Amino acid sequence: MKEYDAIIIGSGQAGTPLARRLAKAGWKVAIIEQKWPGGTCVNVGCTPTKTMVASARMAYQARRSDEYGIGTGDVTVDMPAVIERKAQVVSSFRHGSEKSLISVPGIELIYGEAAFTDDKIVVVNLNNGGSEILTAEKIFINVGCSPSIPPIPGLKEVPYLTSETLMELKEIPGHLLIVGAGYIAMEFGQMYRRFGSKVTILEHAEQLLVKEDEDIAREILKIFTEEDIAIHTSAEIKEIKKIDKGLRASIKLTDKDIEMDCTHVLIGAGRTPNTAGLGLEHTKIAIDKKGYIQVNDKLETAVDGVYALGDVKGGPAFTHISYNDYIVVCKNILDGKDISIAGRQVPYCMFTDPELGRVGMTEREARKKGLNIKVAILPMSHVARGIETGETKGLMKAVVDADTKQILGVAILGEQGGEIMSVLQMAMMGGIGYDVIRENIFAHPTFAESLNNLFMTLDKQG
Repeated sequence: MKEYDAIIIGSGQAGTPLARRLAKAGWKVAIIEQKWPGGTCVNVGCTPTKTMVASARMAYQARRSDEYGIGTGDVTVDMPAVIERKAQVVSSFRHGSEKSLISVPGIELIYGEAAFTDDKIVVVNLNNGGSEILTAEKIFINVGCSPSIPPIPGLKEVPYLTSETLMELKEIPGHLLIVGAGYIAMEFGQMYRRFGSKVTILEHAEQLLVKEDEDIAREILKIFTEEDIAIHTSAEIKEIKKIDKGLRASIKLTDKDIEMDCTHVLIGAGRTPNTAGLGLEHTKIAIDKKGYIQVNDKLETAVDGVYALGDVKGGPAFTHISYNDYIVVCKNILDGKDISIAGRQVPYCMFTDPELGRVGMTEREARKKGLNIKVAILPMSHVARGIETGETKGLMKAVVDADTKQILGVAILGEQGGEIMSVLQMAMMGGIGYDVIRENIFAHPTFAESLNNLFMTLDKQG
């Protein structure tokens, strides 16, 4: 049995910096990776999708060039070249992650599949054959999630796609049917429409993007409809089967049942934690009914000295939250702090075009809590920079406390929405009231400058 000070299972956005920090503090660290360093974000998540979103946006902008007085001629999409560009970016990031681990003394990077045989004992079936038994007083689980596959009749018999396999497809689907309408599905839907596919999105709920306010969801629906993307809410796929020229889906809508033919189907119906093969049944580590590892607000599991970080613990499944988990654990373990994840800000972006930047409460959440609020809304069509650049889709929205003038929540659906949201996130962190931002000097002409105008709309509300 090989002994370490720490074992890290998974080299995602928490595991990799954690290994480096612990090793630099003098710990002997084993980090176990089943496939590729960098985790979901680098390999099959943020990095490849945003690289391909950029290619899709380029195609879209080229087709709009006449609006700006620029001629481009026919616009074509070379899908193998798009995939190759994506692969090169991913490879660069992946190799960077690996190098950041193997370059630090005290870290042993082990490629294989890990499973617990006891609370503090891990067996690794090595990728190159054989196995090793490891033990440590501190163990950190950062294994992430994988695409969920719902039990749709006939699905196992057809060549369905996931968010991972779709990005390897070197052809442009004729008609891409997307099951699910979360952030990932929405990004892929718009991306492939811009590549040239016909796209249909099915959402089981009554509202698109149920975690967002209705006005934000309506605006996104409008934007997608303008790009000729079909979205059906209150939709349920009952069966899917092969036909001579592709696939046929039987779909139940609110008022009727329909059959829809497509060439490809993407399953975008959420994520499942990668805990099934971890051998947690041999430990006292608790999981919920969906398989997520249960932790307290210090990220500790039911086993003393064993932690879960990132998506595998449930909660907000974002790269930046996983990285913050690493910071929380390090400060508590190495710096003797007492930091909790309870109540931390959870900013996020949906990288459609325009993108949605979000932080804090929605209007719905604030009203449900009975707070005395005001709501500021400014269409992007009223933003000078948006008009000048031809980026007028979407809106800015902020929920504020009418008594304290503090900003409670922000939704920016617009060009550079994530960057504008981050400006207001900093204001929230610093306790800067909306009245200060309303009269602040911002550089002209920027998108952030229109935060003046956004909060001026509250003057009319008394």
